[in-house]
Amino acid sequence: MRIMKEKKPVIRIVLWVLTMLLAACSVYFANYYHAEPAAVEALAPAGAVAVQTAENGDIVFAPEGARVGFIFYPGGKVEHRAYVPLMQALAERGILCVLVEMPFHLAVFDVNAAEGIPQRYPEIERWYIGGHSLGGSMAAAYVESCADAFEGLVLLGSYSTADLSKTDLRVLSVYGSEDRVMNRENYEENKGNLPQDFEELILDGGCHAYFGMYGAQEGDGTPTITGAEQIDRTADAVAVLAGLQTP
Repeated sequence: MRIMKEKKPVIRIVLWVLTMLLAACSVYFANYYHAEPAAVEALAPAGAVAVQTAENGDIVFAPEGARVGFIFYPGGKVEHRAYVPLMQALAERGILCVLVEMPFHLAVFDVNAAEGIPQRYPEIERWYIGGHSLGGSMAAAYVESCADAFEGLVLLGSYSTADLSKTDLRVLSVYGSEDRVMNRENYEENKGNLPQDFEELILDGGCHAYFGMYGAQEGDGTPTITGAEQIDRTADAVAVLAGLQTP
């Protein structure tokens, strides 16, 4: 009986700790960057681009006659709909885009989210994958094991901790000159993980948050260009990488 009495306080403490942890997790996951209304409104089809939301929450932007596809992983703790304007811009340049919705808005919980997507679109001849911030790093982690299935990787305000240096991937790395969120030291240290011929584009006046439309991000720098300008220049760079535009 004495042993049982001694155990009860311990059990209560364990339950209390677990309750606090669950409460802390709930608060953490509930706190994320929401897509601005203008980004959500952009979900309406534009021109020859058909927009469809899948049952799993992924949003597909399908321009007529597309032969190039792009799978996009959103940034950490950012609502995926915040990247609708960027996906629309890419679709208008002829790229079929699949904007992935991540569990708890964190790509780390579904690194393999791209698995099976290319097989759904047999008409697409060349596939690219990429993402913003944490999403870019997780896209790089995924493509490490299936590099032959993709033409290239796009990193926006991001870097790859996976070693892709020996692959034939075409890699484009884009970040804003005023980005104060991306760790520049880590970025430089991980450049060696990319193929030697990777392309780097520094957007003069751009910031970390302007690849999407979710407002200012804590710790970011002050941009000197508009979000629309950053998205437009980024879309042009991706289209050039995909061979759909000339530099």
